[in-house]
Amino acid sequence: MRHLLLLLLGLLLLHQGRCFEFVIDGEWEDEVSHIQDRRQRHKRAILTSDEQEDFEAIRGDDITVRSYKVESRITSRFAHTIVRSSVVNSGSQAQSIGFNIQIPKQAFISNFSMNVNGITFVGSVKEKHVAKSLYAQARSRDKAAGIVRANSQDMETFKTEVHVPPGSNIEFELHYQEMMHRKLGFYEHLLYLQPGRLVPHFQVDVYIFEPKGISVVQTPNTLGGQFTELIRVTTSENKAHIVFKPNLQQQRTCENCTGSAIDGVFTTRYDVKRDSNAGELQVSDGHFVQFFAPSDLSPLPKNVVFVIDVSGSMWGVKMKQTVEAMQAILDDLTIDDNFNIIDFNHNVRCWNEELVPGSQVQIKDAKRYIDGIKPNGGTNINEALMRAIQMLVKASGQGMINPRSISMIILVSDGDPTVGETKLNIIQKNVKRVMREDFSLFSVGIGFDVDYDFLERIAMENRGMAQRIYANYDAAEQLRTFYSQISSPLLRRVIIQFPENSVSDVTHNRFDKYFGGSELVVAGKVLPSESNTLTSFTTASAESLDLTLETETDMAELDTELAKHQHSFTGFARQMWAYITLKQLIAERSLASTAAKKRKITQQIMKLAVEHQFVTPLTALLVESEDARERLLVDSPKDPRRGCCSGGGSSSRQLNIVYQPPPWVQISTTPTPSPFVHGTKEWAVLPQVNLVDNDPHFIVRLPGSNMNVCFNIDSKPGHTLNLVSDSGAGLVVNGKLISSKELLKNKLKTYFGTISVYYLPDGVSVIIGTDRIAMNHGRNNHSFTWGATAQIDQDRVKISIVKNSHVTVTVNKNIQVMVLLHQVWKKHPVNVDFLGVYLPSDNQYSALVHGLLGQFSRELDVSVHDIHEGADPLKKEATMEVKGHKLRVTRGWQKDYRRDKKRGSNVDCWFVHNSGKGFIDGHYTDYIVSDLNDSH
Repeated sequence: MRHLLLLLLGLLLLHQGRCFEFVIDGEWEDEVSHIQDRRQRHKRAILTSDEQEDFEAIRGDDITVRSYKVESRITSRFAHTIVRSSVVNSGSQAQSIGFNIQIPKQAFISNFSMNVNGITFVGSVKEKHVAKSLYAQARSRDKAAGIVRANSQDMETFKTEVHVPPGSNIEFELHYQEMMHRKLGFYEHLLYLQPGRLVPHFQVDVYIFEPKGISVVQTPNTLGGQFTELIRVTTSENKAHIVFKPNLQQQRTCENCTGSAIDGVFTTRYDVKRDSNAGELQVSDGHFVQFFAPSDLSPLPKNVVFVIDVSGSMWGVKMKQTVEAMQAILDDLTIDDNFNIIDFNHNVRCWNEELVPGSQVQIKDAKRYIDGIKPNGGTNINEALMRAIQMLVKASGQGMINPRSISMIILVSDGDPTVGETKLNIIQKNVKRVMREDFSLFSVGIGFDVDYDFLERIAMENRGMAQRIYANYDAAEQLRTFYSQISSPLLRRVIIQFPENSVSDVTHNRFDKYFGGSELVVAGKVLPSESNTLTSFTTASAESLDLTLETETDMAELDTELAKHQHSFTGFARQMWAYITLKQLIAERSLASTAAKKRKITQQIMKLAVEHQFVTPLTALLVESEDARERLLVDSPKDPRRGCCSGGGSSSRQLNIVYQPPPWVQISTTPTPSPFVHGTKEWAVLPQVNLVDNDPHFIVRLPGSNMNVCFNIDSKPGHTLNLVSDSGAGLVVNGKLISSKELLKNKLKTYFGTISVYYLPDGVSVIIGTDRIAMNHGRNNHSFTWGATAQIDQDRVKISIVKNSHVTVTVNKNIQVMVLLHQVWKKHPVNVDFLGVYLPSDNQYSALVHGLLGQFSRELDVSVHDIHEGADPLKKEATMEVKGHKLRVTRGWQKDYRRDKKRGSNVDCWFVHNSGKGFIDGHYTDYIVSDLNDSH
């Protein structure tokens, strides 16, 4: 059945007796009644032989294509693509010449212009009714197709034709913009290259600029083996340039052929460098964009109910591909996950009566069940979804569901309901009524005859997303890929906030969950401020712990950097904010509960789209000649399989909100230090601490005697020393030694390169290195860099990271360990990065505490007498009596680096020689342990 929606109107242009016909045709959204009854809903687009004709970017007989060039400028994940072509009617007759471009469905056309024999037509986006009125003034008669919705998974087709006399020169130029969405660890940029003929000047340029740096660039071989060596990639720290420029001979399908071998997708994949889990905050052109894509976190456990359509329409390849995909999906489950399978036709069946763990035994049995499914009968979607929700509710009520886990329903269907409740709006209301806020619904629509608009709306309304799967040879791979995107949830309840009166018009900033390999993006406008920095605060829940992250950026730095790069897209932040906002408004419009609310959102969409020049379902691109006498209209398609204005992204938007910072953030009207620094500053500079720093120098404060005692430990690189061991409190603090790069004065200095804080009662280990901080809890491993301020709460263990400064580990609210980071010039010939450890004297250890520092939590009986001049006139010598020993000690000083990490503060102390012999219990070698968590 053929059903293409043609969305544009025709125009006859007369200029000096010549006829230029722009072939545009179609219907207006408000002139087309929405399809309501089920009989009409089944009139969906199905590929026919007519529609499977070969696609050509340039159509026409006896034409010469002089050039075909594509240029994409990607700046901070936002792409501006320009397609240009120059064509000549080299025939002897007037004819129609077509310019056809396949563009990503998520892209917005931003301009289209043509030059026909010196007449220039330039586009501008207007509200649809305004464009229609202006267009009607110039219209003389209707013609055929303009834009159609292409029958492909990710693309739609822009088509226009111009009827020109022989010898005419035509130049086409199309602009479109889109945001790169991160999926499975990559941003993917697709360019459809199908010129349909040989082109003397054919060139593709993709420019990428990422301020934080590019970690990887890939150009998969998707055009054919003969072009592999012709794709050139040039990369630097934060830029990449991909060029594809085959000559005429290289374009041929064979040596003497006249057909072009260029027919496919030109793919660029890349990812960016991330120096912390706090995300990347960018400010440009009065707008900000916050990218949040943390990694090195353990996945949250999942509770998954698969709801699979096994009605008669699923017979054959659809069911075969679904079964194949499910076999692989089930293998992805772990013992920490719970799952079940519901299959439905006119009846609803459950593989198991309740959720079961993802053990090998259960997975094997589930696979056998899937293999035995025989599709037949009708489609009872309503009852199947009700059963799935009830199953999750029951499991939650029985305590089977981990409160920190993710619960989701994955619906796989290929058609409309035919049994039970068949009204889609009633099914949508039923699901919404019983669905809990901590459950999510994901919808997969298989084939072209599925009501994808319904599946998308019901998913968006219940904190999920939808995906169309095309029933062809790789349908199983499509389904597996979709599942892979949601199979690794890392965080839940993510909130990205900003200080009060610093930003406005912020896009959706609350996210139900974050999946590994993806990215959360928040954008908005920056309000005028005396401060030159913008700060964001992100809170989230991970497996067994809660996170609070802070990041900041200079508000002028990026614009200065962008101005230096010729191929950067300087307006990216402004356009990205508008792009995200429009997508969210369009999605919100599709879910509007009242006509009044829908009208209000419609006005917002039209105003924003006109301001930022985006062609949306509610705006049109009016292309006019310079004197505005001739007009061409470019409209956005309405997909009958999706409904008018469905769209991806979030279904909500927040504007002009006064953002309340997290409780630990203290914001005033004047610039203040980082809130994390403020929160730890008071104890960080207290004099009552025992510490070990530098190479390594121990300083013990004896408040009762009002003195400090120092000693060094001359151990070897690779040794791990026990600093605190408290079996009563269940705490172990150890440090592993590293060495300087070279000998200095015939001596190889040693420093602490790793500090471990292990809290046995909760089984939590915090390992602090000079490059990152890792938190391990059972099978769960989480990692953070020094590149961002953060706070991590895990039961009775709290970690506070101050960016590139120090980490404070608080155990059971009464013991603190502060680890200070010393960073040196990376190319320094001798010195290395190292750590210092500071322990407050009021830590509440048990009576069993010991270790090189822990033993001094109890006041020692120390006396110093016989003070006299020493060999060094600047350093007096004395006798110290302690623990029944008489020790020769020297007056000197060591460094406390809490106030000044670079120069340190001098601490006067009595120095005990020979690695603290006589002052510490036993010999220093008694404190060497086997590993970082060893309690000795």
